[in-house]
Amino acid sequence: MQINEAKTTARAVMAELEQRWATSGITPVRREPGTPGMKVRVYADIRRPATMT
Repeated sequence: MQINEAKTTARAVMAELEQRWATSGITPVRREPGTPGMKVRVYADIRRPATMT
Protein backbone atom coordinates (compact mmCIF):
# COMPACT_ATOMS: atom_id res chain seq x y z
CA MET A 1 0.00 0.00 0.00
CA GLN A 2 1.35 3.41 -0.96
CA ILE A 3 1.67 6.21 1.62
CA ASN A 4 -1.08 8.33 0.03
CA GLU A 5 -3.40 5.31 -0.08
CA ALA A 6 -2.75 4.62 3.61
CA LYS A 7 -3.45 8.25 4.53
CA THR A 8 -6.67 8.22 2.52
CA THR A 9 -7.77 4.98 4.21
CA ALA A 10 -6.99 6.32 7.69
CA ARG A 11 -8.95 9.51 7.01
CA ALA A 12 -11.89 7.49 5.65
CA VAL A 13 -11.97 5.34 8.80
CA MET A 14 -11.91 8.44 11.03
CA ALA A 15 -14.68 10.06 8.98
CA GLU A 16 -16.82 6.93 9.28
CA LEU A 17 -16.33 6.84 13.06
CA GLU A 18 -17.29 10.52 13.18
CA GLN A 19 -20.56 9.71 11.37
CA ARG A 20 -21.49 7.05 13.95
CA TRP A 21 -20.31 8.38 17.30
CA ALA A 22 -19.13 11.54 19.04
CA THR A 23 -15.40 11.73 18.30
CA SER A 24 -12.46 14.02 18.84
CA GLY A 25 -12.47 14.74 15.10
CA ILE A 26 -10.13 13.94 12.26
CA THR A 27 -6.50 14.29 13.29
CA PRO A 28 -3.28 14.43 11.27
CA VAL A 29 -1.93 11.13 9.95
CA ARG A 30 1.64 10.62 11.14
CA ARG A 31 4.37 8.35 9.87
CA GLU A 32 7.65 7.56 11.56
CA PRO A 33 10.48 7.02 9.07
CA GLY A 34 11.83 3.49 9.25
CA THR A 35 8.67 2.18 10.92
CA PRO A 36 5.99 0.50 8.81
CA GLY A 37 2.47 1.88 8.92
CA MET A 38 0.76 5.10 9.90
CA LYS A 39 -0.41 6.51 13.22
CA VAL A 40 -3.60 8.40 13.93
CA ARG A 41 -5.34 9.22 17.16
CA VAL A 42 -9.09 9.46 17.53
CA TYR A 43 -11.21 9.28 20.65
CA ALA A 44 -14.74 7.95 20.16
CA ASP A 45 -17.51 8.01 22.75
CA ILE A 46 -19.52 5.00 21.60
CA ARG A 47 -22.24 5.79 24.13
CA ARG A 48 -23.11 9.05 22.33
CA PRO A 49 -24.34 9.14 18.75
CA ALA A 50 -22.83 11.63 16.34
CA THR A 51 -24.26 15.14 16.36
CA MET A 52 -26.42 15.82 13.36
CA THR A 53 -25.31 19.03 11.64
